[in-house]
Amino acid sequence: MTRKTVAAKKPAPQATPIEIDASAMPPLGMTPERFLRDYWQKKPLLIRNAFPGYQSPLQPEDLAGLACEEAALSRIVMHDRANDRWTLRHGPFEEAEFPGMPHHDWTLLVQDMDKWDSDIAALLPAFSFLPRWRIDDVMVSFAAPGGSVGAHVDQYDVFLLQAQGHRRWQIDASENPPLGFRNDVELKLLSEFNASHEWVLGPGDMLYLPPGVPHNGVAEDACLTFSVGMRAPSAAELLGDFVDTLAADADEALRYADPDLAPATDPAEIDTAAMNRAVEALNMLRMNDPDRLGEWFGRFMTVYRAAGEVQPGADPRSRIEIEWDLQHEAALHRHPWSRMAWRRAHDKGQPSQLFVAGQSYALPADDASAIANAVVLDGATYAGLSEAGRDCVVGLLQAGHYQLVLADEEE
Repeated sequence: MTRKTVAAKKPAPQATPIEIDASAMPPLGMTPERFLRDYWQKKPLLIRNAFPGYQSPLQPEDLAGLACEEAALSRIVMHDRANDRWTLRHGPFEEAEFPGMPHHDWTLLVQDMDKWDSDIAALLPAFSFLPRWRIDDVMVSFAAPGGSVGAHVDQYDVFLLQAQGHRRWQIDASENPPLGFRNDVELKLLSEFNASHEWVLGPGDMLYLPPGVPHNGVAEDACLTFSVGMRAPSAAELLGDFVDTLAADADEALRYADPDLAPATDPAEIDTAAMNRAVEALNMLRMNDPDRLGEWFGRFMTVYRAAGEVQPGADPRSRIEIEWDLQHEAALHRHPWSRMAWRRAHDKGQPSQLFVAGQSYALPADDASAIANAVVLDGATYAGLSEAGRDCVVGLLQAGHYQLVLADEEE
């Protein structure tokens, strides 16, 4: 009697959960590899205890104080719930107006808090599984009970960390959510929002949202939320800057030409041959050199997109004094507005490029990596750089990208 071999059925792949407890493996509750594979730009994830026992390093009054500063990018969103009307105001605000604000239904938002507060910036190493140049900023919002900015959609990845109080989040994780906007408000609010999931987040909980997921957050009580947003330039932004770069570097001798011109059958017609020549003229400007293309992208991605600019400090110290200080426990602290990244050369034997606030510097790869990754350069790191690397750092210090902090000035 012949025994039949029955092929074992493969187990059906398990659906990735939309909620996870990260207590045992903060901040994601899983390896970065798994998160990037299963969730990044694919599906939302509620992460309970992403930062277990988290306590906000700032209070609402700190945020209100900063919103009164001219250089801060701040907004207040108010909601008249009875008439479903929304009001948007831009800062700076007067300090005296905050004590008289309503007890409910308003939100204060301040961008770039990682640039203003070192304790907020201390969150960013937890996201080091992502390229640092992809992280745009940490926005902090205070919401009175019922405060919200309305149902909306972002075109970039965002991690929403609950820092204080509680916020109710609703999302629409369906495949084709409605994305039409209301035409009666200044804010880009969705005209239709249908929640598929709803949670209340407490301190230390975090919600990850990929681009394009409709969401709405409403404060259950007075609360602070930290939004770690990614920089995701639109194709139009990339193209605009790319074309500007091409045009600025273009050789005036490269022009539309028609040495094969034949007698016109209709003098007013732009015919197919003319269009082909126009395409050829544009193709002459194409940036086919990968190193030149990489230099453009590095410059573009390290330009600070807001109003702040780095300025040289007054009364610069001499290089001898700087290096003596570094040998005696001083350190160079990077300016919070100085975005840095680096790129290896495409062709072997060519120097790598360090990008700082839209400028590029040719350096050995080890130097470029060390400088771009160090928020603080101590004496040992500085001494380990090549001569070209040390020259570059001194130049960046003189340009304002670092502050020299002496040993007795350290906190």
